[in-house]
Amino acid sequence: QVQLVESGGGLVQAGGSLRLSCAASGRTFSSYGMGWFRQAPGKEHELVSAVNRYGGSAYYAGSVKGRFTISRDNAKNTVYLQMNSLKPEDTAVYYCAAARIGSWSYSAAQYDYWGQGTQVTVSS
Repeated sequence: QVQLVESGGGLVQAGGSLRLSCAASGRTFSSYGMGWFRQAPGKEHELVSAVNRYGGSAYYAGSVKGRFTISRDNAKNTVYLQMNSLKPEDTAVYYCAAARIGSWSYSAAQYDYWGQGTQVTVSS
């Protein structure tokens, strides 16, 4: 069992930055692929970024490429999402998720554990 706790969300003006953190419990964090999803009101979950168990093979959605950076620190059981040049359309609840398969997946169904989410609001 893995528990994920996100932090770092908040209200920011367009053009600003936030860094989300996702802290995982347990000793097997380094074996999980990790993803950041977001869900805006009335929209489906969207995979924003993901990284495999080794910290390589990162994925970015086209809408965030060049602005967001995912990283992980397996020694600290934490995955991060650095978000720069934020736009109002980035407003959503952001969730981190862990996949036992060790790699990342586009499909939310492939992720076994989810955090509770953290709200990101970008004002124009």
